[in-house]
Amino acid sequence: MTTDRGRGPGELDEPTAPVRWTDPEEPELEARVVRAEAEWVDAEVAVETLRIELDNFALVHHQRLGPMYVRLDELDALIAEARAARSGSAEDLRRAYEARSVLEPMPDLAAFFEGDAAAAEEAVPMPQAPDRIRPDREAQRLFRELARRAHPDLAQEPEEVRRRGEFIARVNEAYARGDVLALEALAQEWADGDTFRPEAGTPERVVWLRQRLEWLESRLRSLGATRAELEGGPMGQLLMLLPDDPDALLEVLAEQLLTSVAERQSELEALL
Repeated sequence: MTTDRGRGPGELDEPTAPVRWTDPEEPELEARVVRAEAEWVDAEVAVETLRIELDNFALVHHQRLGPMYVRLDELDALIAEARAARSGSAEDLRRAYEARSVLEPMPDLAAFFEGDAAAAEEAVPMPQAPDRIRPDREAQRLFRELARRAHPDLAQEPEEVRRRGEFIARVNEAYARGDVLALEALAQEWADGDTFRPEAGTPERVVWLRQRLEWLESRLRSLGATRAELEGGPMGQLLMLLPDDPDALLEVLAEQLLTSVAERQSELEALL
């Protein structure tokens, strides 16, 4: 049986491990930064997706529905002219003139006498309409992961910011095309991982966490303002009519336009 014995006057205490420096605020800051980073990545993906949707939607909208809008304007002008011919009133003539002006606006005489600008302009080919207005879920997942790992705002050194900026520009291009294979290749290419962060349990880590949280909150406010601006534009308001399925929205708009064209056509035939 063993028994405890007191230390003699010449005996020393056993050495103990040094106490590691800790800041009671660090765990809370860590949790807040993790939550803010998740919100930031989601907001970045949402805003970039919305920007791509609006660009693609505007292009497809113009190519698919533009001719129907032109037909509606033409029918409106013909109807107004038919009414003016039957009534002969000054008000109907004014309305007919306005309707025709919408379809065939008056030329810019100053530009006309300066030279034939239209003939001098080079023909610019119309970009090809995308297959999808919104990138699919796999493209969004890859874009989210690459933004989390390689975003230039995660770096501080100018050279690293530049390198990341060039890389993310390639990521944005692939995401705008909805090119999953290209995004997968870019994800494989990015082998350096995340930016350096100070070691946990150090004063530098706490300072970094405070600065990181401040930047994330500022970035989230900026992204919120950008999203509101995009949604508030003409195409944004149109897209918000069916935000969950922008591709289906075009079909809905096309059906509405076809109905309007048929109604205008019947009205014109009745007048004639």
